[in-house]
Amino acid sequence: MAKGGFPGMGGNMNSLMKQAQKFQQQMEEMQKDLGDKRFEASVGGGAVTAIANGKRQLVDVKIKPEVIDPDDVEMLQDLIMSACNEALKKAEDETSSEMGKLTGGFNMPGMF
Repeated sequence: MAKGGFPGMGGNMNSLMKQAQKFQQQMEEMQKDLGDKRFEASVGGGAVTAIANGKRQLVDVKIKPEVIDPDDVEMLQDLIMSACNEALKKAEDETSSEMGKLTGGFNMPGMF
């Protein structure tokens, strides 16, 4: 067996470990950066706005008072749900895009 490696590995184990550590650091930095980002979506001509972060958590919902109609609660519920889903979709898309850049397109299940 070659010094510092395993048969069939084609390289130095120390080099592989350094690459893994670098990848882990890049992953942690990316997760922090994404967690700090905000993704906003408005529906109903701006009647409802939802804001999510890169951790795919809803952080704010804004509703214009004029869209609050006690006789049409279902419409407001639909607007809220649509705005939240759109904001979360934007966060998911950005996360996937950033992950693809980091992994070179290699899909790693369970990472996000």
